[in-house]
Amino acid sequence: MIPEPSIPELDGNEVVNATGGTLVVGGMETLFKGVSTDSRHILRGSLFIPLIGEKFDGHDFIAAAVRDGANGFLAQKGSENKIKEKFENATIIRVGDTLKALGDIAHFWRKKFKATVAAITGSSGKTTTKEMLAGIAGLTKKVIKAQGNYNNLIGLPMTILQINAQHELAILEMGTNTRGEIGRLTDIAEPDIGLITNIGPAHLEGFKSVETVREEKLDLFRNMPDAGVAIINLDDERLLVTDKDWRGKRVTFGLRKDADVSAEGIETKGMKGVGFTIRMGSFRQQITMSTAGNHNIYNALAAAASSWALRIDFPTICQGLTAFHPISGRMEIHRLKNGAFIIDDTYNANPASFGEALKTLRDLRGNQKSTVIMGDMLELGEQAEVMHEGIGSLMADTGVDTIYLRGRLSPATAAGALKRKMSKGQIVFFETPDEIIDRLASHVKRGDWILVKGSRQTRMEQAVEKIIEAFGIEESGGKK
Repeated sequence: MIPEPSIPELDGNEVVNATGGTLVVGGMETLFKGVSTDSRHILRGSLFIPLIGEKFDGHDFIAAAVRDGANGFLAQKGSENKIKEKFENATIIRVGDTLKALGDIAHFWRKKFKATVAAITGSSGKTTTKEMLAGIAGLTKKVIKAQGNYNNLIGLPMTILQINAQHELAILEMGTNTRGEIGRLTDIAEPDIGLITNIGPAHLEGFKSVETVREEKLDLFRNMPDAGVAIINLDDERLLVTDKDWRGKRVTFGLRKDADVSAEGIETKGMKGVGFTIRMGSFRQQITMSTAGNHNIYNALAAAASSWALRIDFPTICQGLTAFHPISGRMEIHRLKNGAFIIDDTYNANPASFGEALKTLRDLRGNQKSTVIMGDMLELGEQAEVMHEGIGSLMADTGVDTIYLRGRLSPATAAGALKRKMSKGQIVFFETPDEIIDRLASHVKRGDWILVKGSRQTRMEQAVEKIIEAFGIEESGGKK
């Protein structure tokens, strides 16, 4: 059950109190209907918050925002020289930092309602776990969830500002590429339930080391209210949470038998997905999920553990997991008209998620041939070449037959594969998907598998689109 998101209504007094700002022009009684950070999409009567980035300054667009109907705006201290016009009918509130003020307003709004807040972070699996949890909880509760990649210091507050009195649960996603972001996001959201899916090598360009990633993610638990519940992955050694990280209630998940929520009897079922027995306390149930990969079992267990913390009953949890369908671009399997299969895992990539995808490809292909079409993994900093070489080696080790590579780091990936005795003839470099279609058509046969993956900015979904256009797709799916 997903009620329509609301448009927040705040008056000047609430904005000033939430932000610690100062009223410059206008009245405290001014009513703002909505909050906007984009002058191109202004709701009439809204509050415009001009954000400042590396290459833009929202203060340059204040006049446009007011002209299009904003009732007022925030102004960051020190940016007064950017405001060239006098606004007779607009309320102006000065704040120290407009980005912080956006978060402060969202925190104020979150505290107005009784909805339980669940926050999810981790190096991979955040969005899939969020969708699984929303699918389970939505069977019995009125839920609002983060849309798309609304998981940063702008997106998370904008999601919170859509909460209304109907909502019983808000599911938020927290992303980060700079130390301190998770702590700040946690302060804004004040979650009742916090989940870290896993810790791995992601965004190392900003964090430099996996240990720093760990410290950043653990700030979720360190900044949560003491009355909250921490959802902990027992199988991730980096998430062995000590008392200094969290002293409150916890629900654990993993494949270990001592986890509160665990799985056993795991079975790969080709295009049908994966089957396993989920165990929660004395409850056990065999289920099949229509999504591939053991890493998605971890996502399912994380969602189930979070649901248990929400006091959702076991049958409903099983029902929600069984009904889950893969999200576009995340281990999404299509059967091509020539009988081959393509795995669209193009939404994003880091070394951990790429490793899991390759293991899944190995399990799915059986004795058939496999092909990987890869774009670079980005934001890995100084370790980028080493990590690409490692993925190349893993491709060889997992029996990939042909590799198509695109991107600045593709020579490092190729070098890793060659070190593991792949031949040069098995490795193809390309610039555009059109270059590889003819070769794929001559090499990929019935029962073969193709994995397409890369970081979001590499636009590897274009390769998926070209392959489907060239081969055709069986919309109804099929069985291996």
